[in-house]
Amino acid sequence: MAPAGRGRAARSRRGRGRSRPPRPPTWEISDSDAEGPADAEAAEKARGPAEERGAAAEAPRLLRPEQALRRLAVRVDPAILEDAGADVLMEALEALGCEHHIEPQRPARSLQWRRVSPDPCPCSVPPEVWVAEEQELLLLLEPEEFLHGVSQLIQVSGPACWLPWFPPEVPARPHLAVIGLDAYLWSRQPVTQGTQQPESPEVAHAKVSVGWPEVEEALVLLQLWANLDVLLVASWQELSQHVCAITKALAQRPFKQYQESWAFSFCTAGRWAVGKPVTRDGAGLQRAWWRQIRQFNRVSPAVADAVVAAFPSPRLLQQALDACSTEQERMGLLADLPVKAGEGSRPRRVGPDLSRRIYLFLTTTNPDLLLDLGS
Repeated sequence: MAPAGRGRAARSRRGRGRSRPPRPPTWEISDSDAEGPADAEAAEKARGPAEERGAAAEAPRLLRPEQALRRLAVRVDPAILEDAGADVLMEALEALGCEHHIEPQRPARSLQWRRVSPDPCPCSVPPEVWVAEEQELLLLLEPEEFLHGVSQLIQVSGPACWLPWFPPEVPARPHLAVIGLDAYLWSRQPVTQGTQQPESPEVAHAKVSVGWPEVEEALVLLQLWANLDVLLVASWQELSQHVCAITKALAQRPFKQYQESWAFSFCTAGRWAVGKPVTRDGAGLQRAWWRQIRQFNRVSPAVADAVVAAFPSPRLLQQALDACSTEQERMGLLADLPVKAGEGSRPRRVGPDLSRRIYLFLTTTNPDLLLDLGS
């Protein structure tokens, strides 16, 4: 019985020896498992450049005038709508495509502009570009109200430090608009005296106290001392065109500010954009001299090689020019230099035209001299 038991045990051991090795354990990752710190950091690094590129590409699109115009609103004071011609202004704003709201303004009968910045703002755009409030204000005045302020203004001695039409502290940049001033002044001209009863001096003085000379004087004072522009228009149609022009200009302002924030954007970094360095011992001077000659019009590399081979530096060429006895000889110094031509090509020379241009370039004292007669 013992041998039989040992045989079964041996067979059992041999069977286990021929069996497959155990499979390594496998792990299932579910969505609920949290990523480790290293995985999160790697994902953040991979996502960062892509988001930055997307934001950089999105910023110019949001700043374009047609897009910025949609986020620009014109706030119109309700007192403006009391005039019969205000419908022309509202129709012009409607055709322009920008928002316009009827809101009380300070001072009355004024227009102001408001810009709504996108949410979220692209981080690639400087914060000063996204200005929520535009500091522009246009005040509409009746001719009589404007002339009353002019009479006060021209009586002030010294620089005008106040504006009679605005409160003492105006947060925005003010502008004035007067409709029909010319027609109003013409209507106040004194009537030719015939058999009519002459008017009293007080009435006559009130009619002609402020005329065009006083208005022009006030306009100069406002422009020079207060930096205030005054728009004189004959109709609401002209005023509407001016308001639309201001609105378009404000819509273009963010894109221009964004372009100005990238100073010298046309200077791209690269080997092609840099010059040839010249060391203290003079290494590189010949190559810089060769590139200088190549900047002349219609100069091939072979022609530049011919000039540099004969005169390796500008100083050597200057000395050769000084050694010439006549002006004609100096102009034609480089004309007969042979230019290396390719196989099967006719031999060439530098020519008198380039010789004259290089001579004038090195010797003239006139900064406006035209070197190339063929341009």
